[in-house]
Amino acid sequence: MSDVATTRSRADAARALTLGDFPVHRPVTTRWSDNDMYGHLNNAVYYELFDSAINGWHAEHLTTAPMTDPTQGVVVESGCSFFAEVGFPSALVVGLRVTRIGQSSVTYELGLFADPTEPTEPGGIKALGHWVHVEIDATTRRPTPIPDPLRSLLQSALVVPP
Repeated sequence: MSDVATTRSRADAARALTLGDFPVHRPVTTRWSDNDMYGHLNNAVYYELFDSAINGWHAEHLTTAPMTDPTQGVVVESGCSFFAEVGFPSALVVGLRVTRIGQSSVTYELGLFADPTEPTEPGGIKALGHWVHVEIDATTRRPTPIPDPLRSLLQSALVVPP
């Protein structure tokens, strides 16, 4: 299969994702300041929504103190494919799933969807994010194993995509 066909196949598979493909759902809303001069969400806002979804999920289920914890998760890779415009005002849901857990790293996929309880919003995936965290020692700043409580939480959202 050619690179173009492979890319098209991946994009088609991503567009077919539904909120049900993601075990964790994080409601989010847009703000007036999120719109860019073209009237839709600025690309950087998608990353803010994804970052907030991951860290909010962690904070809900783990006891964390980012300034004093012995380890920290840092973003080492991110990306986003955009499928449909989103703007203010919009009620949205970030679907979160874990696709890989390593010794010190975790890979997330994050789907941005219209809130299914809002019938005025057209459905379907709006964007698909890819996010990699590496757990580091807060003092040495070097990779360290994922702590057991975090690993357990990550395993609860682990999905192996086809």
